[in-house]
Amino acid sequence: MPRILLTGGSGMVGKNLLAHERPDNLEFIAPDSSKLNLLDFDQTEAFLKREKPDIIVHAAGVVGGIQANIASPVRFLTDNWNMGSNLITAARSAGVPQLLNIGSSCMYPKDLDTPLKEAQVLSASLEPTNEGYALAKCAVARLCEYIVRETPEFQYKTIIPCNLYGRFDKFDPAVSHLVPAVIRKIHQATLAKNKTVEIWGTGEARREFMFAEDLADAIVFFLGKFEKLPTVANVGVGKDFTINEYYEIASNVIGYSGKFMHDPTKPVGMKRKLLDVSLQSEMGWKPKTSLNDGIRQTYEYFLSLGE
Repeated sequence: MPRILLTGGSGMVGKNLLAHERPDNLEFIAPDSSKLNLLDFDQTEAFLKREKPDIIVHAAGVVGGIQANIASPVRFLTDNWNMGSNLITAARSAGVPQLLNIGSSCMYPKDLDTPLKEAQVLSASLEPTNEGYALAKCAVARLCEYIVRETPEFQYKTIIPCNLYGRFDKFDPAVSHLVPAVIRKIHQATLAKNKTVEIWGTGEARREFMFAEDLADAIVFFLGKFEKLPTVANVGVGKDFTINEYYEIASNVIGYSGKFMHDPTKPVGMKRKLLDVSLQSEMGWKPKTSLNDGIRQTYEYFLSLGE
C-alpha cells in the first residue's frame, strides 16, 4: 500500500481529499504545521527521511482572494515559494520517487482570451493583482520540471486547477475567493432585506470554478495513473461564466430578489481564465458537479458554520 504524504491537509483541497471515498489501497498521512513546518528545510528533510512516503501531494499554501493578494504580495510570494522549494528539494534528497504539485490558474499570463494551454505558462506578463502568488506557483512548477530533467527517475508533476469553491472554503471577505464571497454577501443582503448588492467592476469578467470535491476526485484518479499523467496538466470544467452569472445563480439558490449595482472603479483581475482541459479528457477524467448543485452544497455548508 503506497503511503501518501499530503501537505495542506487542513485547507480546502486537503480536507476534501481526506474526505473523498478513495480506494482502500491509498493511505494518506497529513501532518499539521506543528509536525511538519515546510518553511523549515531541515525539519522537512528530516521528516521525509524518517517517514519515507512513496508519493507526496503538495496542497499546502498561502491562499486568498484579490483583496488578500493585493494587500500581502510579499507573503504570497515568499511563503509559497519557500514551502514548495523546501518540500521538493527535500523530497529529492530523501529519495521520494513521486510528487504531485498543486498549481493554480493564476500561473497563466493576463489578457489571454482563449482556453489556456499548459505550454503558455510563463509565456507573457502575469496579472498584477496576484503576481506574487503566481510567481511562486510558476517557480515551484518549474522546479519540479527541472528535477525531472536532471534526474528522470523522479516523477515530479504539476496539475493546474481552475478556481475552486466548496465545502471547507473560507467565507471571510478579507481572504475569500469569488464564490464564497458572493454567497456570504448575498446571504447577508437577504437577511438584512437590502434591495441592492454591489458587484466589483462591470461583472462581465469570466471565471471558471470547479467544486473542490471534484478536484479531490481528480487527484485520486491521477494518482492511480501517475506514470501516464503529463508533467503539467490543467484540471477544470472546460466552461466559464461571467461574474454576473455567479451572482445570479447564488441569488437563485439563496432566494435573494434584489438588484445588482456595479462599481467599475474596483479591480477585477484578469478578464478571463478558462483552461484547456484536453489533456485531462485524454486521461479519461471529467468533473461531476454542476455549478448550480455546487453552489447549493456550498451554501448549505456555509449555513452549517452558523456565521
